[in-house]
Amino acid sequence: MNTSSQNIHSAELSEKDFQRVSNVIYKHCGIDLNDGKKTLVRTRLVKRMRVLKFDSFKKYIDFALSDAGNHEFFSLVDSISTNLTSFFREKNHFQYLIDQFLPKLQKKKGGLSDRKIRVWSAGCSSGEEPYSLAITLIENIPDYQKWDVKILASDVSTQILDRAKQGTYDQARVKPLTAEQKRRFLVPNNIEGEKVYQASRELQSIISFRYLNLMKEWPFNGPFDIIFCRNVMIYFDKPTQARLVERFGKCLAKKGVLCIGHSESLAGINHQYHFAQPATYIKE
Repeated sequence: MNTSSQNIHSAELSEKDFQRVSNVIYKHCGIDLNDGKKTLVRTRLVKRMRVLKFDSFKKYIDFALSDAGNHEFFSLVDSISTNLTSFFREKNHFQYLIDQFLPKLQKKKGGLSDRKIRVWSAGCSSGEEPYSLAITLIENIPDYQKWDVKILASDVSTQILDRAKQGTYDQARVKPLTAEQKRRFLVPNNIEGEKVYQASRELQSIISFRYLNLMKEWPFNGPFDIIFCRNVMIYFDKPTQARLVERFGKCLAKKGVLCIGHSESLAGINHQYHFAQPATYIKE
């Protein structure tokens, strides 16, 4: 299996091998790798081939799909599914929670003896989204300590989940946070001479990070008050999106909020939500 970086760099990803990867990824986790994603797939596969010293895409794919390569199959899924995120990305979602949704939710549940708020970050990537949600809830619920607040953060990539659990970010990644938010919610540290920040115990105590394949059975029924599934469905075809939106509805509390990415849409999908603002929907 030994090979040079030059041989790997010049290796060709045939249409047959691309389709093999596309089909197995779609079957496993619903990601639709159309022809426009071929360059991305090739780049991600080359990185894995360098690690394992394979000199052809066919040999690597054969191995990843074999019984002996079962562990590598999940590394393949990780490499294909990983996407970028940031703190308070698409900020108007968080502003909607602050200005409209959370005040109504507190009024609705404030008189209950069991004051629960349940949130799901579906496709949490490296963790910035669930940590942003935790900050939003803590800052905007006046008597936060008297509430039972839990956030489920899930992803299909085990490697990215490990990063999310660590909750460690460099200075550039935490730039969207205010000075007060950094002071309250981040712990400064130094790793190999580089200044980094780690999510505080206060944030980590209300977030549970879990591996979850959205295409498989979910080990819960909800109800969730808030579901964020942003910039995830863009990788799915329309039938898969429709099934997922329907399943979210079954897990979402009445009048609960579903936030999707601004590059995504529920157009053409029969659903049980009403439009609240761009990429923001309320369950009927």
